[in-house]
Order: sequence, then C-alpha cells, then structure tokens
Amino acid sequence: MSRNRTITFIFGGFITAVAAAFYPIFFYPLTHPDEYQKVQSVNRSGINQADVQPVGVKVWSDPYKPK
Repeated sequence: MSRNRTITFIFGGFITAVAAAFYPIFFYPLTHPDEYQKVQSVNRSGINQADVQPVGVKVWSDPYKPK
C-alpha cells in the first residue's frame, strides 16, 4: 500500500507542476484577452508592417479579431 501511495504522489505532483507551469503561459492569456490586446497595441504602435515583413509572406493580422 505504501508503494502505490508514493507512486500516486509522485505522478500527482508532476501533473500539478505541469498544470502550474501552463497556467500563466496558456490559460491566463486565453481567459484575459483584453489585457493582451492593450499590450500588443502599445508594442506594435510604432511598427510599419511593410518594412518588417519579408517578401512573399502574408502581412500580420489581428489575432483577436473574430473570423
């Protein structure tokens, strides 16, 4: 019984660590898009897309705009 409990705690701790690592990377921006839209609008305000974009590649589009 002790061996099974130890293995369960190890796997449970690993899953918890992975979930804790993914929350600020994936889930927080997914649930708070307004904050990231504001940050991107400030960061991209001085960029001319035509100067930065390589030839033959589609110009940037707003990733938050509904399709």
